[in-house]
Amino acid sequence: MSKLAPYAATDASSRGRRHKEPGPNYRTEYQRDRDRIVHSSAFRRLEYKTQVFVNHEGDMFRTRLTHSIEVAQISRSIARILNLNEDLSETIALAHDLGHTPFGHAGQDALNYCMKDYGGFEHNLQSLRTVDELEKSYADFAGLNLTFESREGILKHCSPIKAKALGDVGQRFLDKQQPNLEAQAVNLADEIAYNNHDVDDGLRAGLISIEQLNEVALFNTQFIAVKSSYPKLQGRRLVHEIIRRVINVLVVDLIETSQARLQAAAPESVDDVRQQGQALIGFSDEMKEQSLELKRFLRNELYRHYRVHRMTNKADRIIRDLFDGFMTDLHLLPPEQQKTASAYEHNDGKHGRALAVADYIAGMTDRYAIREHRRIFDPSELT
Repeated sequence: MSKLAPYAATDASSRGRRHKEPGPNYRTEYQRDRDRIVHSSAFRRLEYKTQVFVNHEGDMFRTRLTHSIEVAQISRSIARILNLNEDLSETIALAHDLGHTPFGHAGQDALNYCMKDYGGFEHNLQSLRTVDELEKSYADFAGLNLTFESREGILKHCSPIKAKALGDVGQRFLDKQQPNLEAQAVNLADEIAYNNHDVDDGLRAGLISIEQLNEVALFNTQFIAVKSSYPKLQGRRLVHEIIRRVINVLVVDLIETSQARLQAAAPESVDDVRQQGQALIGFSDEMKEQSLELKRFLRNELYRHYRVHRMTNKADRIIRDLFDGFMTDLHLLPPEQQKTASAYEHNDGKHGRALAVADYIAGMTDRYAIREHRRIFDPSELT
């Protein structure tokens, strides 16, 4: 690893952990964070959680796990060039979707609707809750006891009301400060990964076409370049060549724009970064507009495609049915969740009950949610 920039996160500049622990042997603090995430049950469940397509739709489509790994790869590349902390970047990337519901954004929207009278639901906050409270692996504390910097990166956005309840990690939203640069880089690596890999999965599924995508400048520019160099290239090799070039163009623009911003701002520490009026990691104005054009295309042509809508409609029904069923009758929950929900309800009434139910549903994989729904609501399922 090259020498880190003065504004990169380091063990020496870390604000520490919620629960004090002896320092790790032969690892940095952020490497320890990463390892705890990789060994967590929430991380393993990402293998069976939807990105766009429900897991059983096909073996080749992205899941939340493969997406997180792809975000980590892009994040490390950006961090390495900018002399940021690669390990922290990787940690945040691997953890950023730990709280995501089954069925992707459709599941999140459905659970948010169910929780509308109880503070709502947002997967970003749930990811923080997962690493802070819900993982049950360690004798000395609940959660994974990650460093402040890792937790800061997981929490990308937050309302002032909820920020007040989060203590140190929520304070920056009240003070209107920026997160560490590693977190900023992961935020945009996430955008690069899901836009381009949703394009790839959409093409693989036959829901969008290259002809449609050629109306999008970012894609069309690389399509022309690839066809100029390889006029006979077709099929999956053509798609892969275009997408890898689009990712490269976005990453290069991000790095070069961020280098210029960092040089102009000249922060001398992580705290200097936090005091900036705007994020220092970002795209040029032109590239930002082209990326937004691609996002609009995906929203209109892929996410609203009737076949995707059918999947999301089923997902919405499953999540709402499960939530209503559990809220009505806690005895429908497995024994451990019954005990938790009863304890939460004792402490915080119906809000506590709803929180326990939301935790349980958010932790489900796609196929487990489908199976639970069938067990509870399908009369033919008697076990």
